Amino acid sequence: MKSNRIFISWLKWPLFIRIGVIILFLILLFGQIIYILEPKQFTSVFEGIWWAVVTVSTVGYGDYVPHTPLGQAAGILLILSGASFVTAYFATLSAAAFSRQHRYIEGKVAYKGRGHIILIGWNEKTNRLLKDLQLMAPSKTVVLIDESLKEGPLIENVHFIRGHAADDETLKRANITEAESVMITADQYKSEAEADMLSVLILLSVKGLNPLAYCIVEILTDRFVTNAERAGANQIIGTSEFISRAMLQHYQIKLRPSKHQNGINLTLDQHVKLLPVPNDLRGAAYKTCVLYFLDHNTTIIGVQKEEGPIISPPLTYKVLETDQFLAI
Repeated sequence: MKSNRIFISWLKWPLFIRIGVIILFLILLFGQIIYILEPKQFTSVFEGIWWAVVTVSTVGYGDYVPHTPLGQAAGILLILSGASFVTAYFATLSAAAFSRQHRYIEGKVAYKGRGHIILIGWNEKTNRLLKDLQLMAPSKTVVLIDESLKEGPLIENVHFIRGHAADDETLKRANITEAESVMITADQYKSEAEADMLSVLILLSVKGLNPLAYCIVEILTDRFVTNAERAGANQIIGTSEFISRAMLQHYQIKLRPSKHQNGINLTLDQHVKLLPVPNDLRGAAYKTCVLYFLDHNTTIIGVQKEEGPIISPPLTYKVLETDQFLAI
């Protein structure tokens, strides 16, 4: 029974470790055997081990060669047995590396880092969000969780986890306990009510595993906003309200785009203002302008160009002298 337990324990070892142990055993064994069979040719055990390594790897330097029939027979046995194990060893390593890479692309490899951002759901919004995050924080790692993707997007500093985001095991593979922030987007394949219910369920799972995580959740309908607040959302993005307000603001800006209205409120609910471009920001990147106005307690959401407004232009967009900022 004891030998059976030992054999079972041996089988539990990774295959490449087992093959490596066998190769090491063969090298030591045949190094000792050749030293015993041909002491004149191999003056030390180390020389025998060296010959065994060279022979088993099929390199064959020829600096040590057995001359007796017994020594040559030992060499034949070593080549037939050892070379096959060495080939199997490197084949196993290659297969393991390929398998891990394939599992990584398929989202089956757990993330071990900390201080990362978890982004739940794959759609055009998250695709653009990933690009903006890379511009703002290039060194920040984003863990993307999605169930619909077969393979993750090959984007730098993005680790893909495939699975249901409300499942604890999926969140644990994303190392939720060490995450800094979690962004939950609405499921585009469900109705608005179903998507909101799923978002709240995911939020509950996240807060249950990491109460300190800063959670931003997208809610499509007003009736689920309260549920998201109760579930612990730190920020709630009301998509329907935002889109309707943005469309109204675009319409109001189109009606009254003249330059003499700088600083005048342009919406019915007194939210958006047109601000001129400061001299220091002419030709600057939009990202620089956003940070500048934040330091002055003002948030800009876009740029009013001569041909029309642009909400959330690319962070690398160069602001022109004729542009105006949309500020709230």
